[in-house]
Amino acid sequence: MPVLRTPSPGWDGQGQAGGSPGTHRVLFLDVTLAPRDPQAPGQFGHPVAVPDDKQEEAKSRWKEGNFNVYLSDLIPVDRAIADTRPAGCSEQRVHDDLPTTSIIMCFVDEVWSTLLRSVHSVLSRSPPHLIEELILVDDFSTKEYLKEKLAQYMLRFPKVKILRLKKRHGLIRARLAGAEIAKGAVLTFLDSHVECNVGWLEPLLERVRQSRAKVACPVIEVISDKDMSYMTVDNFQRGIFTWPMNFGWKQIPQEVIEKNKIKETDIIRCPVMAGGLFSIDKKYFFELGMYDPGLDVWGGENMEISFKVWMCGGEIEIVPCSRVGHIFRNDNPYSFPKDRVSTVERNLARVAEVWLDEYKELFYGHAYHLVLKNLDVGDLTQQIQLRKKLQCKSFQWYLENVYPDLDAPLVKASGLLVNIATARCVTVENTTLALETCDVNNKHQQFNYTWLRLIQHRELCVCPASSAGTPGLRRCHGRSRSLHGRSRSLTWLHRSLVTSQPHMTDHIISRHLQPPTCLEADPSHKALRVNACDSANPYQKWRFGNYYAD
Repeated sequence: MPVLRTPSPGWDGQGQAGGSPGTHRVLFLDVTLAPRDPQAPGQFGHPVAVPDDKQEEAKSRWKEGNFNVYLSDLIPVDRAIADTRPAGCSEQRVHDDLPTTSIIMCFVDEVWSTLLRSVHSVLSRSPPHLIEELILVDDFSTKEYLKEKLAQYMLRFPKVKILRLKKRHGLIRARLAGAEIAKGAVLTFLDSHVECNVGWLEPLLERVRQSRAKVACPVIEVISDKDMSYMTVDNFQRGIFTWPMNFGWKQIPQEVIEKNKIKETDIIRCPVMAGGLFSIDKKYFFELGMYDPGLDVWGGENMEISFKVWMCGGEIEIVPCSRVGHIFRNDNPYSFPKDRVSTVERNLARVAEVWLDEYKELFYGHAYHLVLKNLDVGDLTQQIQLRKKLQCKSFQWYLENVYPDLDAPLVKASGLLVNIATARCVTVENTTLALETCDVNNKHQQFNYTWLRLIQHRELCVCPASSAGTPGLRRCHGRSRSLHGRSRSLTWLHRSLVTSQPHMTDHIISRHLQPPTCLEADPSHKALRVNACDSANPYQKWRFGNYYAD
């Protein structure tokens, strides 16, 4: 029987809690509070050491899950872990009428003991009446133990259902398959190598109950891939991304914590969620179009759902009183239809095309190899129509209101383009280029150096050589990411070779011509030309009025 602790002295189980009708303190529920064997390896989340005579076996089994599988198998599947919640969490109140949830846990060839530990931790540390079902989505596993043996084991848990996919779908589509059959009012997605801590579920459901457009994420703690110890993490961190859409964690600065008097138990607004563990209202998830079905296997789906939620009227929150441990692996143990990198890159490019508006140039500028290989992202019509139908806000709104500390200049440099030797500026005269006295107020001397490596004046771009052999102007062909063919001849490198060729930092280089040529001032004719690059030639050195990024 579960051990049920209700610290609230007036709680009678019928929704009447001392002083506040209809609420109760978060239940301290854990069937493993009195573990059968306190001396068992890893009990209470303690680290475990591999015996000397088992080192080789442990090493050889690592690849089964990309963590220490040998130790995982030693540890009880229902081990106890320390309550890592901040002080005050056990005093928090939640409503008695919380919605029920379907927990969806997708797996492919997951390690037996780790999958069982994930399931046990959910069932042992969640109020039973709140769990509608626990759906295990088997994404076409090949391991024999995950077939009949798993089905037999789970018979003891009436709420566990196994959905077996007939072919490999990948994590994203496997989750959608689980969502399609879920009966709970809220969907809670979990990975299959986790350990839920005490009191983890109610605070998530409380946030969703407060507003159907809130997406609630637990604090993701760390289960060591090496010694299987359960480790807590800093309370004041949130999910963010850096270009080109790399997910990461970032501490909230101490001065911000102090200025805003942020407490350890306070909800944290999260620009991007990690994506593996969260609760979301089921109807709201379907209204949002769930995940883009064009995303393959894994990667980028956390970006897509995060932008979609924030820009279409919702909020993503990290709930410090909900803690779930997770084994972080340095690689996926399963295969991708293509390689992992190209799969994730294509997914991210789909997200960029649909959600980033003009800021997608920053994505492609930081992942320029995707432009060069003219990546095919597939049909986006459905996703673009969905965004219009949901009346979502712009990415600029997201930057200003959700993630204002992201460095996101729309161009790399702008303003006057000054030749260092002559101190003169490039000027547009009709459809030609000339060198004139610099005038910051002269609109014909205003240029942008874009993330797609174009030197742009309004709708025109500087091209390396016209028919007369001098640089000219050509229409830039809009804001297309595709720079193959004629368009690629418009690209220039400037300050892009700082590491490989630091002596060429101030040059403006066209790699389209062979050998590469440089933009050069012709002092006698107040004109421009292209010439063989010479690192010592001052007439080939340039600077823009303003630089926003290296």
